[in-house]
Amino acid sequence: MRLALFQPDIAPNVGTMLRTAACWGVGVDVIEPCGFPFSDRGLRRAGMDYLDQADIRRHIDFDSFDTARRLAGNRLVLVETTGTLAYHQFGYRPGDILMVGRESAGTPPEVENRCDAVVRIPMRPGLRSLNVAIAASIVVAEALRQTGGYP
Repeated sequence: MRLALFQPDIAPNVGTMLRTAACWGVGVDVIEPCGFPFSDRGLRRAGMDYLDQADIRRHIDFDSFDTARRLAGNRLVLVETTGTLAYHQFGYRPGDILMVGRESAGTPPEVENRCDAVVRIPMRPGLRSLNVAIAASIVVAEALRQTGGYP
């Protein structure tokens, strides 16, 4: 199981997701460009000492990430407000990569169209979205529960 971050904008959110992934043993794919300088120094404040425990792979762009994940045979499951299926109704597999979009803009349609599934977190009408780190944690937790993947 891996978590992909599509062009993240906010370093503290990335630090939070890296810390969560390290604690659960979930790898992280960072799809650039980022909206901040992606460096150990920039992430240490939010990720604290968990950064060294995180399995991080950086990708220059979405095309290079998508090529690598397809060659590895991994499904790509996007967590997006446009999803038609609630995240807890989807059947996850251990090799899935769960992707969250940019804090400021989500994911563009051309990226969404290349995903194997798009799931959403049900929310009250009229509210825009959850914080991306919270959303990632909710969906990764369900995927790990379904697949028996907790450490």
